[in-house]
Amino acid sequence: MEIIEKHKNEYMISTDKKKLDVSLIHDFLTNESGWSDGISYEKVEKSINNSLNFGIYLENKLIGYARVISDFSTIAYLGDIFILKEYRGLGLSKWLMETIMEHKELQDLRRWILLTSTAEWLYEKYGFTKLPKPEIYMEKFNPNVYLNREI
Repeated sequence: MEIIEKHKNEYMISTDKKKLDVSLIHDFLTNESGWSDGISYEKVEKSINNSLNFGIYLENKLIGYARVISDFSTIAYLGDIFILKEYRGLGLSKWLMETIMEHKELQDLRRWILLTSTAEWLYEKYGFTKLPKPEIYMEKFNPNVYLNREI
């Protein structure tokens, strides 16, 4: 897939996996996110290798991240979205979402999926809504999978 890079002032968004700081992503996911507590470095690395990744950089330092899992035809899952605390409030999350939603391989999908307990106001701007028919939604969820605990 073609690598894209977009620049805005001193910031850059890139889909180049080679630029990602996997250690920083792992540290954020396992220690700060609340949704991936205890995830192993190997699982983070594997998730990156099997996703379309969007990194936000300031002077080649990763300061934000998101990834998309998709068949690039009918469905996409948007996950692991974050901006480091010291860079929040600068409009970077909006720019990241615009870049993701405009990506040429992610157009005309029937369904996007996003799980979030924060920043609903941001995702609503890009068409995300609460489940209109939660009675038809099913999932298999193991919240302790990264902690090696039984449900």
